[in-house]
Amino acid sequence: QVLLVESGGGLVQAGGSLRLSCAASGRTFSNYVMGWFRQAPGKEREFVAAIDRSGVMTSYTDSVKGRFTISRDNAKTTVYLQMNNLKLEDTAVYYCAAGFRLASVTPDDYRYWGQGTQVTVSS
Repeated sequence: QVLLVESGGGLVQAGGSLRLSCAASGRTFSNYVMGWFRQAPGKEREFVAAIDRSGVMTSYTDSVKGRFTISRDNAKTTVYLQMNNLKLEDTAVYYCAAGFRLASVTPDDYRYWGQGTQVTVSS
């Protein structure tokens, strides 16, 4: 069992920045591929970014490339999502997830999920 707790969400103006954190506890954090997903009202949960076990390989959905950066600190058992130049369409609940399949964009490939943190971007 892995417990994931997100933090760092909030209200920000378009063009601003936020840094999300996801603290993990339970089984060995470094065993897991970590991902960030988001879900806007009335929409399906969508992949945002993923990072491999060592933190070397990352992947992003096209809409956030160049603006978002995923990273992890295995010593602190935490994964981060730095979000810059935020846009209105980035408004969603953001979830972190732990899984085993490298760079998977499919929610079903992730075994453990956090409770989510709300990100709201205003004009």
